[in-house]
Amino acid sequence: MDNTLVTNSHFHKRRMWARAAWLYSALLLIATLMLGTFLVAFLASLKDDALADPSEFVFPQVQPSNWLAASQLGNQGASDSLFGGFAPNHSITFEVTYAIPNEQTFVTPQVVVPKRTAGSGKAAIAYPHFAADYAQVSEPRLISQQDNVSYIQQLGIKSVPKVGKSATWQFEISYTGSGPIVAHLPLDITTPRQQVLIDSTLAPSRFERRGRVATWVNVSPGVIGYVFRSYVRVWNESVSIDTGKSLFWSWTVNSFFIAVGKMLLTVAIACAGGFALARVKFVGHRLVFLILIMSMAIPMQVGFISNYEVFNALGLLNTPWAVIGMLVASAQVLIMKQFFESFPKELEEAAIVDGASPFTILTRVFMPLAKPAIASVAILAFQGAWNDFFWPLVVLTTPPESYTLPVGLLSLRNAYGVAGDWNLILAGSFLSTIPVLVIFILFQRYFVNNNMSSAVKG
Repeated sequence: MDNTLVTNSHFHKRRMWARAAWLYSALLLIATLMLGTFLVAFLASLKDDALADPSEFVFPQVQPSNWLAASQLGNQGASDSLFGGFAPNHSITFEVTYAIPNEQTFVTPQVVVPKRTAGSGKAAIAYPHFAADYAQVSEPRLISQQDNVSYIQQLGIKSVPKVGKSATWQFEISYTGSGPIVAHLPLDITTPRQQVLIDSTLAPSRFERRGRVATWVNVSPGVIGYVFRSYVRVWNESVSIDTGKSLFWSWTVNSFFIAVGKMLLTVAIACAGGFALARVKFVGHRLVFLILIMSMAIPMQVGFISNYEVFNALGLLNTPWAVIGMLVASAQVLIMKQFFESFPKELEEAAIVDGASPFTILTRVFMPLAKPAIASVAILAFQGAWNDFFWPLVVLTTPPESYTLPVGLLSLRNAYGVAGDWNLILAGSFLSTIPVLVIFILFQRYFVNNNMSSAVKG
């Protein structure tokens, strides 16, 4: 009999651990898939072409050799190894290596600093100066040749291996005269189609005209300007047409102010409403609870016209108060109600004996013990307000300085046409996730810290 009990006990333990292992594996798989998607999108934001097909995980921006080259070129161009640039009294030395079949003859590359900005649309305001107005390119000089070189020539979507000879040219780009520090130094190098670029001081951004033209967006980027170019562009190119000032900071401040305001208001209403439904018995409290549940099934978009008219009559359009005042906290009230109902009655009775009012019981007894629930409500409220798009799009129309981050990113997308600049959009989206992650890190310790049990000891 005893052996049977021991066997059953071991069986149930193994079964429990097996279920736990399966659950943990499933959660780990889901987390890996979500993290993988997040990582792929982040890597795409670093590429020169976020929509490049096929998608690659090894590209110039993640190669340490290019980090070192970008740092050295930024230091040569403007004594700034981090963000680069092109400044007076500076010169950049650049090398390119081409390969051709043995039976053909090399043609000296044509090197040009084109007159273009790093982006388009509002980039013309962010970067009013052109490097082409100050750059002087020396004649490329042949510095080395090599035979029996294996290389790859790209013919459409096909990669064709070949054997031939290679030649390396070197040239300098010098800043002539006096002028401002230019943020970007673009470069175009043209050769015959059969003359294939196989190496360069810095990897090219793209090839144009069927491979004849190798193009660099910036040959003096600095390591941060090279690896995180899209993120630097988001900050510099989200500018006001009227003032020329960067709007990204204004959008971030607006979103943070609105999110914090909504979070505080939501926590206050959720705690008060949850306490009333859980601990205060009043006439019609069941009806209020039912209406609260039913309200969760009604989309906000159903009543946005009437809400718009209300805020318009109050003169609050194009202000943060129009977004903060549009508060829906039904789910948060229910979270706090369920949490407050789990508290032992002895806590409330002891406070009543000491002469505490319902407000004192809520603020001095229940809320300090409800930190895990309050943290959950705060994070949900902050995240919802931070990512809210529809209502801010309706009530925040002008000026651009009043936008929140989601609405601002939409305006940034529209500035680059219907197709959009996806590098810019991805970079802006990732920057917008940072505050939510910070809030979660600050509050996550409350999820595992519940002192309610110690409050009723003794």
